[in-house]
Amino acid sequence: MSRHTGTAPTTPAASDTQHTYTLVRELDASAAEIFAAWTTPERYERWAGAEPGSVRMDVRPGGAWQAVMLVPGGQRAPIGGTYREVESGRRLVLDMELPGEAEPTVMTMELAERSQGAERPEGGRTRLTLSQVCASAAERDMAEEGSGMLLDSLTAHLAER
Repeated sequence: MSRHTGTAPTTPAASDTQHTYTLVRELDASAAEIFAAWTTPERYERWAGAEPGSVRMDVRPGGAWQAVMLVPGGQRAPIGGTYREVESGRRLVLDMELPGEAEPTVMTMELAERSQGAERPEGGRTRLTLSQVCASAAERDMAEEGSGMLLDSLTAHLAER
């Protein structure tokens, strides 16, 4: 069972043109399991709402990624970017190139395993922290809402295993 531990918008970065958000979730899965769900094309397609066959991932610093996301209303949204940092089972930092945006946005996912409890001795819990730097408050608000839905889908995917 996943527990949403809160959504905490952070203060804007030093520049007035940057805005960030941070989402934190506690998930009933190992960090390795969560990392694999986020970095394996076939698994990512299943939980993230990507068009089947559209996900490409070269998961290494400097490697490219791309997907076509299916959004409500039947629209298709091609996204992609480059991996900046990859620490298997711990941290993923990537650039996201979004349609209509001049500069990529930066998203960071950090995983921290929690102590294993009696209710789940075989797998443990992991705190997932997702943050993103955006160019405007409006972009941040849209991205935060979308990321919240993405984490809801990841939580459901992990519960199915």
